[in-house]
Amino acid sequence: MKKNIIKISLAALTMFVSLTSCDRNLDQTSSINEEQNQAMTRPESFRQAMDGAYTALKGVGYYNGDTGNQLIMGDLTTDNLVRTASGRNTNSAASNFEFSSDNSQTTGLYSAAYLVVSRTNFVLSYINNGVLSGTQKTNIEAEARALRAAAHFDIVRAYSQIPTQSAGAKNATGIYYSENYNPSNTTSSRNLTVDQVYDKIIADLLFAVDNITQNDADKGRLSKAAVYGLLSRVNLYRGDYANTIKYGELALGLSPSITTLDNFTRIWKENEGLSRITDGVLFQVSNAPAELNTVGVAYNQSVPSIRSEFVVDYDLYTAYTANDIRKGAYFTTSTYSGQKYNHVTKYAGNGGPANIVPIKYLRSAEVLLNIAEAYYRTGNGAQALVLLNKLRAERYTSFTPGTETGQALLDAILKERRLELAFENDRWYTLKRLGLSVQRSGKGDLFDGTGTPAVAQNLPAGSLKWQWPIPITAIQANPNIKQNDGY
Repeated sequence: MKKNIIKISLAALTMFVSLTSCDRNLDQTSSINEEQNQAMTRPESFRQAMDGAYTALKGVGYYNGDTGNQLIMGDLTTDNLVRTASGRNTNSAASNFEFSSDNSQTTGLYSAAYLVVSRTNFVLSYINNGVLSGTQKTNIEAEARALRAAAHFDIVRAYSQIPTQSAGAKNATGIYYSENYNPSNTTSSRNLTVDQVYDKIIADLLFAVDNITQNDADKGRLSKAAVYGLLSRVNLYRGDYANTIKYGELALGLSPSITTLDNFTRIWKENEGLSRITDGVLFQVSNAPAELNTVGVAYNQSVPSIRSEFVVDYDLYTAYTANDIRKGAYFTTSTYSGQKYNHVTKYAGNGGPANIVPIKYLRSAEVLLNIAEAYYRTGNGAQALVLLNKLRAERYTSFTPGTETGQALLDAILKERRLELAFENDRWYTLKRLGLSVQRSGKGDLFDGTGTPAVAQNLPAGSLKWQWPIPITAIQANPNIKQNDGY
C-alpha cells in the first residue's frame, strides 16, 4: 500500500499515554509541510491521513520489534511456546506471567492501540468540513470508524474481561471509548462496562459495513468483507453466536476462499514485493519500501543459523501430523549452538529481507472457525461439521471427512483453531474467552521435548492476570484511569 502523507502535527499519543513530548508527526511525510487545518482542505489529505492511521499498527507494542509484539504475545503467554535457554531472554517476564504496569511486554499494546484510535479520530474530526462529499466521504468515515473499532477491541480484550469469560464479565470495568480527537485529554475515565464498550465497537463496525465502498483488492485497507469478518470476531467474543454466524457468512460470501492447499505455504513464505499471494486474507498490515515492518524477530534471528527466543511447545508441534500443510509452513527444525530446536519460522519469508512480511490481521479461515463454533453452540452440529471438514480438506494432503458429534466435535473445532491460528495472537484470547486456564505441557525447549521447560507451568482461569495491567505512565498522566485489580 503506497502512502505519501502530508506532515500533520499530532499530539504524542491519545488520552491515556504519558505526555513525554508536546507533539508528534505522522510517520510518512511528503515534501509538503503545513499546518493541519490547511492540509485538510484537500481531498487527498484524508486518504493520506487515513493511511497514517493504518501505519500506526506497525508501532512497537502492536506489530513491530521484539518486546511486546502482538504476533508472539498471544502465544508466549500460553501453552503454545517455550522459551529457549539459548535465546536473549526477550519477553521472559510475560512468559512467566510476571505482568507489571511498568513493563512494556504487556503494557505496550495499550499505548500503541490508542495511537491508532487517535489517528482515526483525527480523520473523523475533519470529515464534515465540506471537503469530501458522497461516497468518497462515507467511505473514508467508514474506514476510520472500522479501524477505530478494531483498535478498541484489541484494547478491551487485553485489559478488561471478555464477555464470555465469567458470569459477571459483561458488567465488569471496560475501557474508555475514544470518539473525539483530543490527544491532550487527561480527564477521561474507564466509564463504560465491558458490554457497553462492545456496543460501541459494534456500532462503529455496523456503520462501516453499511457505508464502506472500496473492494478488497488492496488487503492493506479495510473492505466490506473484512468488516463483516471483524463483526464475526467481535460477536464470538461477546457470546452472540447468531450474529457471529450472520456476519461471518456475509464475509465468506464476499471472500469465500479460506486459502487453498496449494497456496497455503505461499501466503506465509513469499515476501511482499514478490507475487503478493493474499488468498484467504481479509485484512493485513502491509509493507512498503520506506516503512518495512520487521515482525519475525520476536521469534528468532539468523546469525546465520536460526537462534530462537521461543520455540513451539513439543506437544503442539506433534499435534501437526505429517500430512498437515501447516507443519512445513510454520516450523523449521535445525541446530543452533549444538542443540536442535523446532523453530517457529511462520514469518521468516523466503527471499528478500528476513522477517519482512505482511501481517495477517484477519483471515477467512478464522471467520470459518468462528462460524463453526457458533453453529455448534446454537445446536447445529451438522453445519459446524460441514465447515470444519471444509477447512481440514484444505490443510491435509490426504483427508477423510470427519464424523464427530457432541463434545468431540467442539474439541475438534477448537483443536483446528489452535493449529490454524497458532502464532497469530489468538491462543491467549481463546483461552480467556472460554474461561480456561493455561496448562503447559512441562516439555522442554529441544526438538524432542527434552531440555529446559517453561518456568511457570500454570495460570488459573480465575487469576486477575488475565486482565493485563494499565501502563503506569498512563495513570500518571491521567489519575482518573483505574488500574486493574491485582497490580
